[in-house]
Amino acid sequence: MTSSSNGHSMNASVLMRPDRQVGIVGYGAYIPRYRLPGREVARVWTNGLGGSPIIEKAVAGLDEDVATMSIEAARNALARADIDPLLIRAVWVGSESHPYAVKPTSTIVAESIGASPNIQAADWEFACKAGTEAVQASIGMVGSGMVSYTLSIGMDTAQGRPGDALEYTAASGGAAFLLGPASESCAVYQGSYSFVTDTPDFWRRPNENYPSHGDRFTGEPAYFYHVTSAAQAMMDMMGTKPSDYTYAVFHQPNVKFPSRAAEMLGFSEEQYHTGLLAGVVGNVYSGSCMLGLTAILDEAKAGDRILMVSYGSGAGSDAFDIRVADRITQARNRAPHTRDYISRRTEIDYATYCRYRGKLKD
Repeated sequence: MTSSSNGHSMNASVLMRPDRQVGIVGYGAYIPRYRLPGREVARVWTNGLGGSPIIEKAVAGLDEDVATMSIEAARNALARADIDPLLIRAVWVGSESHPYAVKPTSTIVAESIGASPNIQAADWEFACKAGTEAVQASIGMVGSGMVSYTLSIGMDTAQGRPGDALEYTAASGGAAFLLGPASESCAVYQGSYSFVTDTPDFWRRPNENYPSHGDRFTGEPAYFYHVTSAAQAMMDMMGTKPSDYTYAVFHQPNVKFPSRAAEMLGFSEEQYHTGLLAGVVGNVYSGSCMLGLTAILDEAKAGDRILMVSYGSGAGSDAFDIRVADRITQARNRAPHTRDYISRRTEIDYATYCRYRGKLKD
């Protein structure tokens, strides 16, 4: 038995390990080029007073949604994997902003990348950890030998009520991970763990345009409790400590939360800085820590170890222990790097943002 920082006793069997090792065969990011500066939101709603929690955030254009952005990220993952898309047996898209209430995004993605029709497809939902939920399921399917390859995506568009604190950070973008056998992978999953409770910190009822949140309640009993509990339990079961990891990446609703969580756990700024993208692209919800992981893989070396912890309101966290493999050097340059997308930017004003995101309601 082990005991996590939340005081709960756990049997080591709650650590999730598949029958055979599974890894990331290919990965891909996508971030729209449009950027709304935080100071522009502050200008409109507070006359510039109080500043902004981030520098800027990424905004999807008029012709972009979760489906189109998922296709771009998936194509990047396929380019790095260098496999025939017909070998993929599942395409899963995790998001809280699917373009259709009834019609899967996953089938659009599967057909667009040439993976259908002999495929399983589904959309996933668990607030901001919908993408890592899909990754967990992919590890299970590949690890059981049921399939050879799966594609898991975390992608979102900005959701924030005009004038709400979320509007500063709610952004667009995400990442795709093509999972397969460890022998073909650029990074291998050593183990994973999930920690969930019924904590109503963030919600959106049917027919409501924007989500609601519990303000400061979203921090202590929600984000920090779940992220630190999942991370500490993961390390306890793996027999590791923060110094055993080269990198750490956490869900990024803003800059302060993941930085504080990392420090609470004993990680240094050097360990979490590379994957911390919230300040320049905002919170991409379901793809937040997944996008951070792509930035890490763009520069990591074989043998580096990574701790990744997601967070989804409602509430829960998925933790992963990942080791970078030799194949990373040949895979990473087959598609645009995450920071290439960050550098590719066109600044917009608040009025243009309202038009692009449909903020003007009848």
